[in-house]
Amino acid sequence: MLPAEEDVPAADAPTIVELSPDDVLRARTEAVAKVGIGRDADHLLEVRGLSTHFYTPDGIVQAVDDVSFDVGYGETLGLVGESGCGKSVSALSIARLVPDPPGKIVAGEILFDGIDVLKLSAEDMRKLRGKEIGFIFQDPLTSLNPTLTIGYQIGEAIREHLGLSDKAAQERIVELLSKVGIPRARERLKDYPFQFSGGMRQRVMIAIALSCDPKLILADEPTTALDVTIQAQILELIQRLSDEFSTAVLLITHDLGIAAGMCDRVNVMYAGRIVETGTVDELFENPQMPYAWGLLDSLPRIDDIRGERLRTIDGMPPLLIRPAAACRFNPRCAYARDICRSSEPGLTARGNGDHMARCWATETEGWIA
Repeated sequence: MLPAEEDVPAADAPTIVELSPDDVLRARTEAVAKVGIGRDADHLLEVRGLSTHFYTPDGIVQAVDDVSFDVGYGETLGLVGESGCGKSVSALSIARLVPDPPGKIVAGEILFDGIDVLKLSAEDMRKLRGKEIGFIFQDPLTSLNPTLTIGYQIGEAIREHLGLSDKAAQERIVELLSKVGIPRARERLKDYPFQFSGGMRQRVMIAIALSCDPKLILADEPTTALDVTIQAQILELIQRLSDEFSTAVLLITHDLGIAAGMCDRVNVMYAGRIVETGTVDELFENPQMPYAWGLLDSLPRIDDIRGERLRTIDGMPPLLIRPAAACRFNPRCAYARDICRSSEPGLTARGNGDHMARCWATETEGWIA
């Protein structure tokens, strides 16, 4: 037999608090600030000498090899190059999402807002990832769980990192879905991924990435498999939200046209290395690496002669198992000489110190300088 219920004195009764939108914003801001105690950094993200390898039966694949770059607060940095050049693995390394095995970060440091994320425990990294580092993956259909509702998947990070009540979390989810342009947001909370179009699923992925107001978004080819009209909408959305929340973006793409319209600076990657870096204006007006020339020449131009075939880069990227100590682009380069086949060039300044390239031919004493 159950004991009789006793009245609880009013002074001892729990208080139920309904949070206003201002209270919700304040709670989010305070939660985000907790991880940031004691930070002092010149850049939001600093990657120094990063190397990520994959251990396979055929040998060690050096997918990312001694890569260094930084991303400023509120800046959009582009990472461009062909498929397989190391762009996505660089982003996965920053978020510490490289599958281990077979992958492993073997060297370097990744400083996020002054904290070396490679020294964080798995639990501390989980607190940082999602809260301060958001990730937009290439394919939303495979990234979203088909058995869980959209509302649940967006709310998962909010409940984990911000500690909001169910009601406050739901209001935040509706706010996010509205911001990313999903109509009738409140009615769509209980819908599943298959009930959304490709463009709408990508908007949901952006909402998840923005759910905790991160300082950095890693956008890995966010417009892959979308038609041109939807691509433009998604890119405009990312740019607008980045401006609105002062969020830095690392934008990974193989399309230099997208990089030109979205980014402040661009890093060109080839065969696991950065081969050219500079501002958008410098890179497009005065590229200093034959690989960058090839990428730019392959873009369709409005002033091209009608019917003329697009130019391509001959050959294939090299295998990254035991790469030769030489310029990795030399087998495909029309300007290669003996030094290119016997020695690898460093990433050196071109003009001002912000524009750098990895090419013997365009050095000060090179043959096409």
